[in-house]
This record gives sequence, C-alpha cells and structure tokens, in this order.
Amino acid sequence: MEINNCINFLLSASQNAVFQYLSKQLAKHQITPAQYGVLSCLWQYDELSPKKLGELLYLETSSISGILDRMQKNGLIDRRIDPNNRRAILVSVTPKTLDIKEDVESIIEEMNAHFLAPFSEEEATALRGALDIIIKLDTKK
Repeated sequence: MEINNCINFLLSASQNAVFQYLSKQLAKHQITPAQYGVLSCLWQYDELSPKKLGELLYLETSSISGILDRMQKNGLIDRRIDPNNRRAILVSVTPKTLDIKEDVESIIEEMNAHFLAPFSEEEATALRGALDIIIKLDTKK
C-alpha cells in the first residue's frame, strides 16, 4: 500500500500540521495544544477530576497527570481535594487562565477557519463527523 493511502499516515500528517500551526499561535500564552484541551474542558465545566478530564480528552491517566503537573507549575490550574471524596482531586482554572480565555478561544476559531477554509460547510461537517467516528471506534474496546 502506498503511504498516501494509509489512514494512519494521513491522520498523523494532518494532525501534525494542525498541531504545529496551533502550537505557534498558543505560544504567546505559554500553553500547548494539549493544555488548551484541558482549559477548554475546565472553562466549560468549571471543575473536573483528572479522570474525567482524561475521559473527555481521550487521554491516558499518565498523560493527563503530566499535563496537569506542568500546568500547575505554570499557574494555569489549581488542584484541591474533593470535599465529597477525600481520595479524589478536583482541577479548576486560575484567574490567569480566565484572563486569556477570550484570546485563546479566538485563536482556536481562527485555526478552525484556516484549516476548514478549503471545505464547504457540508464537507467540514462530514470531516468532523468522520473523525469523531474514528475516535469513538478506538474507545469502544
């Protein structure tokens, strides 16, 4: 099979292009695309456990732990013991991340517009749907 027909190659190469573009845009706020994912979830839900963040972002526990450690060191998140379950931790944003929320969300909107510009609205919807199907195929195991 030619590499250009391999779904892994196509997804990896396209993800790399988006990742590099987004990394450059988010650098001014000193956050990574993975950290944006965490922030987006927290901006939406206010406070989440690391386990729930991992589920929402389709990340392994070890991956989410490393991301959260770096974010806490950089003052992007706070962690506290869940008052309803002393064995659990809750993660929330800091005022620092609330201050950059609007600008970061604008960066994400611009990035989406940039990469979806070649597609019609119907094609963009179909692309998102197809990628969602692929993501969920792997998580059904």
